[in-house]
This record gives sequence, C-alpha cells and structure tokens, in this order.
Amino acid sequence: RLREVRSAARRQQVGLVELSEQASWAHVVWLLRGVLDRATGPAGAVTGHGPIHDELFALADACAALLDAPVTIEDTQSRVLAYSARQEVADPIRVSTIVGRKVPDAVLTSLRGRGVFRRLARSAEPFFVPAAPDGSLRPRLVVPVRTGTEWLGSIWAVVEKPPPTDLLRSLVQTASVVALHLLRLRSETDLARRVAADRLRAVLSGEVAGADQWLPRPPWRIVALDAAVDGEASTRPLDLWESALRRGSWRQPLVATVDDQALALVQDPEPGQAQPGQAPEPGTWTWLVTLAQQLATDHPSARAAAGGAVTRPQALAQSRAEALETLQALSTGRASGPTASVEQAWAPVTTNRAVSGIRTKALLGPVVTLRTYDTHQGTRYARTLAAWLDHPGDPRAAAARLHVHPNTLRYRMRRLTEVIDVDLEDPETRLALGLQLRSLGH
Repeated sequence: RLREVRSAARRQQVGLVELSEQASWAHVVWLLRGVLDRATGPAGAVTGHGPIHDELFALADACAALLDAPVTIEDTQSRVLAYSARQEVADPIRVSTIVGRKVPDAVLTSLRGRGVFRRLARSAEPFFVPAAPDGSLRPRLVVPVRTGTEWLGSIWAVVEKPPPTDLLRSLVQTASVVALHLLRLRSETDLARRVAADRLRAVLSGEVAGADQWLPRPPWRIVALDAAVDGEASTRPLDLWESALRRGSWRQPLVATVDDQALALVQDPEPGQAQPGQAPEPGTWTWLVTLAQQLATDHPSARAAAGGAVTRPQALAQSRAEALETLQALSTGRASGPTASVEQAWAPVTTNRAVSGIRTKALLGPVVTLRTYDTHQGTRYARTLAAWLDHPGDPRAAAARLHVHPNTLRYRMRRLTEVIDVDLEDPETRLALGLQLRSLGH
C-alpha cells in the first residue's frame, strides 16, 4: 500500500502480492508454487507433459479428500511431484518440503534411520509412521506406489492416527492410478533427456542453427564432469552426475556424453544479475560448484571443470575445449579441489598447452642426456631437477616433494651438474628445462 514500495517494484519490474491480515505467507507460497509447477513441469518445453502434472495434483487432492489431510506425491528421490490443498494445517517440515520441492536432508536421514525407506522399497502395503521423538515431524501415513516389483514413488499424508481399513483399500487403488501416471512421466522425462542430450551434442559439433530457441539465457559455460565409482573409472559418470543434478533441483539438466566425456551446459549470470543473499539458481555455474563440493564428500573423485563464459552458440565449442583442458589440470593435480574454471586454472592450462607441443617433437638439449643417465644408472636426477625448478630458492620444499633430506637434494644437484652442462642461472634455460621435464611427467 505504500507508494514508495509500489514505485520501487515498478522500477525493478517486480510483481507485488498484497495479503489480508489473516492470510498466511506460507499459503501464498503454496499457491504460487502450484501455479508454477502446473505450468512448467519437468521438461515441459520439450515434451509438453503438463497434463500429467495436472492429473497428479488432482490425485493428490483426491487422496486428501479421502483422508481429510494434506497429501504429497513424491518420487523415489523424495522430490515432490504434486501436493494437495490444505497444506496450511501441516507441520513446518511439510512447508520446507513443498517450497524446496524435496524432503529436507535432515528429515531423510531421520526417516532412513527409522527404516521407512527400507520398508517403502520392499512393501506395497500402506504403513503408519509415528511422530518424530523430538516432535519436529508429525505422524505420516505412507502409501508405496509400485508397478509389479518396481518402486516408483510414494504418497505421504499428515494424519494423527492410522485410517480405517476401507480407506486404506481406496488409497491402494488410487496408488495404482498414480503408478500409471509416474510411468508416463518417466517415459516422457526419458524422451526429454534424450532430446536435450541430442541438442547439446549437435551444438557442440557446430550445428548451431535454431540453438537460440532452446538454449537458456546467456552467458553459458561448458562443464566437463568426471567421477570414479568404487575406485575404478566409471563407464557412465554422467549417470552419477545427472542424478546429483536432479536431486539438486535442476529439473532438466543440459547434459550429454560427447566423445566419451560427460559434459554439461550451465548458465553463468553476470555478477549484477543475482540479488544479494539470493541462493544460486539451479543450472548455473555457481550452483554447480556448491553441488560438486557436496558430491565430493561421498565421491572424492567427482570433478567439475568449466570452460570460459561465452554468449554465442558458435563459441560453445571453444568453452568445451577449455573445460577439457581444465579437467586435465584437475585430474593431474595441477589444479586443486573438486571444481575449477579455466580462469582459475589458467596457469596449468597454459603450461599444458606448451607441453603438448613439446610432446609432438623430439626432445632437445641436456634433458635427453639426463633421462638416459637415469635409465642406465638408476638415478633420479631428472625428477630432482624438476622439483628444484618448481621450488626456486626453497630447497626444503623441493626436498619434501621428493621425500628426501635437503642435504640429499643439494648433493643430487651438484652431481647432476657434473652429468650435464647447463646454465641454471639463465631464465630461458630454466623455462625450457621445466617444460621438457613436465612433458616427461615430472
């Protein structure tokens, strides 16, 4: 009602909602979320399966009418697919679940500890979950949604006690209808995934005609994704990453495997586009950095390497090449952490480019002599020289890298200068030696 508020909103092009004094902000959130979910279901722009979500919302309302209780329909990852009216009578955890589109992690941990998901995965019968001991979670009725032996999802209702048997039978029948809708949703989601992957592969191959019609708003980055499972290189790191991206609320990740490398296209909003204190939007590089760091706690080999930000589809191939170079820097330990952008890893990327050129030619100069001497005499002078060059003026750090005493390092340096004739005071000589030794893996 304040004129200055309306004027500020008009300048910033922000919508305003006015509430009566007895209205609840949480109720407004549920209403707006419902409108958005119905209008923009996962991959709706590709498959147009909004009607499936409309029907799931209708089924949630039907279950709520049977039980006289608020209901959610969730998938096997505890992501909310639909919910009923009357959520204002539920507990705060239900509010967080709907607003965040998934059950909070702390609640999932508690429910797993109580054996809820183990029972969900094995049984087709509804069961009652008592309130949490600390009172944070009110009692729930849980109805598994299955087709044959496959668990597809579940229906959750906030109730104070188990309902009568006849109501349970009706809910089981409703769950069978929900199962059909979840199968349709999965089928169309799989189609959307294939379409998105084909589009991404095409644009990275130079087929950019019409890309502006489906690409999100620029600038973009191409991100190279990697992971290993059980200590071995995964043949499908994309599966691990895509699951993590969807759990993180990126509804239709733009991911694909190109030349056996998992890639993603993310947005990279300019600094002024995000509001102060606002959480990063799913599908952006900032958001992916946080998600990758969380994923790395369970999968230490998970890495995400981003190429430079670009604004034209024709430049995405360049961003892809930079992403692959950055991933190499992460994989070899030249860049640290589970994530890096090419701007952060510019130094190892630059040296790797120079080393790549050296590898295509025969080695020149004293490194050839040093390598031959090491091979025949069993010495480690090449590795010693590389450590000395990487830690100029710091023999202790160089010795620590080689796991030897500093005096041992000094002795080796004196000996290797007897093996090769080289001027280590010359900057260009040191640069050439360093690049050649790097090309040999030192």
